[in-house]
Amino acid sequence: MAVALDMTDRVVLVTGGTRGVGRGISDLFLTAGAQVVLCGRNEPEGLPDGMTFVACDVREPEQVDAMVTAITDGHGRLDVVVNNAGGSPAADAATASVRFSASVIGLNLMGPLNVSQRANAVMQGQAEGGAIVNIGSVSALRPSPGTAAYAAAKGGLLSLTTTLAVEWAPKVRVNIVTGGIIATEQSELFYGDEYRQAAIAKTIPAGRFGTPTDIANACLFLASPLASYITGANLVVHGGGEPPRYLDA
Repeated sequence: MAVALDMTDRVVLVTGGTRGVGRGISDLFLTAGAQVVLCGRNEPEGLPDGMTFVACDVREPEQVDAMVTAITDGHGRLDVVVNNAGGSPAADAATASVRFSASVIGLNLMGPLNVSQRANAVMQGQAEGGAIVNIGSVSALRPSPGTAAYAAAKGGLLSLTTTLAVEWAPKVRVNIVTGGIIATEQSELFYGDEYRQAAIAKTIPAGRFGTPTDIANACLFLASPLASYITGANLVVHGGGEPPRYLDA
């Protein structure tokens, strides 16, 4: 598919951008002409021209500050942030430790807030402002057995998005992309083998799992001038969602 949106000369930060959905987002922005900065804990090998890496744990404000400073020192600006870093292993809410839950909430809620605060400070001083896109989950919109802290954090991220959109307007637009079931290299850990995944896909109205590119397309749109009047929005990308269980009954 040809890229219809031009991000030439834009500087884009994608947290957790080294693999999975994050790498799909990074690759699409690069294809659109942006200078893309990835952050994560481990540097990937063989990054293409126009894509650089900065080590950062987004839960640590000092590391976030150093990362954003490195970006502005190297590129002179920061136009787009995609807060993608997140996730959680499965855990029973009845027995999950306080430390485990705090870590999950720190990564999925406090991390995006840390990055957004520092990025906003830069964007407010730019003539063209900037755009922040948070990556949410349908776990915030329905029960999420096995990932209670993750779902609660994503619910908080949804609320945070709408509030920051008001506080930081008009210079900085803040939106969220709520993803459904997305196929990545870790899909088997969550959804089982290919036969089980095929069975799950049949329950989705679109007839398939989403892809990192599906999420990336939504992010690119929200970061582009086509979305200049869109802020505080939740763009749900889930292929039609999960049909109500009473339909099976």
